[in-house]
Amino acid sequence: MKALITGASSGIGKDMAVVLNKMGYDLILVSRSRDKLEQLSKSLNGNIKIVPLDLSEPKACFELYEMTKDEGIDVLINNAGYAAFGEFCKTPLETELNLIDLNIKAVHILSKLFLKDFIEKDKGYILNVASVAGVLGGGPLLSSYYASKAYVVRLSQAIYEELRRRGSHVSVSVLCPGPVDTNFNERAGVRFAVKGMNSLDVAKYAIDSMLKGKLMIFPGAKTKAGAFLRRFAPEKLLLRLTYDFQKAKE
Repeated sequence: MKALITGASSGIGKDMAVVLNKMGYDLILVSRSRDKLEQLSKSLNGNIKIVPLDLSEPKACFELYEMTKDEGIDVLINNAGYAAFGEFCKTPLETELNLIDLNIKAVHILSKLFLKDFIEKDKGYILNVASVAGVLGGGPLLSSYYASKAYVVRLSQAIYEELRRRGSHVSVSVLCPGPVDTNFNERAGVRFAVKGMNSLDVAKYAIDSMLKGKLMIFPGAKTKAGAFLRRFAPEKLLLRLTYDFQKAKE
């Protein structure tokens, strides 16, 4: 069994690598940071391959596929991504375009390329890491991030139904965590407004749910409740509440 994980050098991606490795999976770990990948690989057992690539460059996504398409991958985890905090009129356009390339284009390209192979052999798992932000509507002060994760959610849902109609044994899941205790907020330039979930707990829950074929994965009771209650909140009220919640991170 072999899994490919993007954004594997830290946070949820790193912990997913640990979980899958303990389950006996060989791993292909992808991230920008060679040093962090090498450090992680030394702590794991079995066949571990590291691939230092910046997947915000679309050509790197195609390069990654060509490098690994014959590796017999059973699980693809699209975890790489980040957020940009601030008002839409003030956040740097270059940062947002890079975010779109990583959060959307990389997920789209890798999902499409590996899905074709999975369909051909009629087995495989794709786990796309989104966020509860992807189901909460607009996200003032994190507009590009919320929008990117909504794309990942809707894309995953559409693929899921297409596979179901085929009678395919390929599984597609989307992970939608709330706040998680990782370096995510540090890169976004904000601090936690509430205590985040333990990253390893989220990783364990996500892997277990993926292997059970669940489509929408909401780790933690608060995340599940928030996703459910969102259906009953007027859009403008939700926007106000989201703004206040994100403003508290500043």
